[in-house]
Amino acid sequence: MTDREETFAKVSELIAPFNKKGVKLAETTTFAGDLEWDSLTVMDFVAAIEDEFDILITMNMQAEIETVGQLVDAVEELRNEE
Repeated sequence: MTDREETFAKVSELIAPFNKKGVKLAETTTFAGDLEWDSLTVMDFVAAIEDEFDILITMNMQAEIETVGQLVDAVEELRNEE
């Protein structure tokens, strides 16, 4: 399994408690549209991601991340900057 696949799996795991509708996750799954998350859910989830991967996701980055795939890419990028 590649690092990216491992990151996708971990992100999927972290999404699970917030996935109230049981949406099947894919790279193209959107947080606002498919998962129907409100801003509070997003903030809680971002905190979980930051804690898990020991990274900081800025507000600007959050605004640009719309899909699970984009989040995985951002996590990988931030982890590689260390």
